[in-house]
Amino acid sequence: MMMMMMMMRRLLLLCVFCTLSVSLCSGACAEVDSDTEAVAGRSFKLGCISCKMRGEVKASATVDWMFRARGEADFVHIYSYDGEASSIIDERFQDRMEWHGSRNTYDLQDASVDLLNVTFNDSGVYRCVFNRVLSYEYYEFSTTATKLVQLSVVAKATRGTASIVSEVMMYVTIIGLQLWLLVEMIYCYRKISAAGEEALRASAAEYLAIASEGKDNCAGVQLAE
Repeated sequence: MMMMMMMMRRLLLLCVFCTLSVSLCSGACAEVDSDTEAVAGRSFKLGCISCKMRGEVKASATVDWMFRARGEADFVHIYSYDGEASSIIDERFQDRMEWHGSRNTYDLQDASVDLLNVTFNDSGVYRCVFNRVLSYEYYEFSTTATKLVQLSVVAKATRGTASIVSEVMMYVTIIGLQLWLLVEMIYCYRKISAAGEEALRASAAEYLAIASEGKDNCAGVQLAE
């Protein structure tokens, strides 16, 4: 009986651990849109996140940032990062761009950069390009991912719609994951409890059968005497 209860507790703990592991793994990388409104004279983070579809696959990536100013037709290469060092290519951004993404890894998934001392001339479209190589057991596969940020520079801070939506989505995601975890725990508990009750009924039936057989044997011995 005690062994059965210990096994049930272990199964319940294992179920909870697996559920937590799935939740943590699935929440390890989330693609959140960048803010789009910067204030002149301040710093601004250009957000760019590209998650791998399969986290267990080894990968390496480099990142390039492009910029198209208002009134211009073409994008210009302004910044690059390879997992070790960054390079500011356009002199307009010299000493004004700093890496704010993934660190201590070549598997880049967050390519955000800080834009320092923002000016009105920084308004325009920024394009972030991931050049990723996925390493499988017998081959490698190259892929690219592109994100766009439409930046507007204002004199005074106002809270943008993208910021509000991102914050709301973050809380919705957290609440959703918590509810999903609760449902999984309840499901596992009910399943293990049902299995335990069935095992207890089987044990009780076996005990009654043994007791009945013992009584029959005793009655047979008495008749023989």
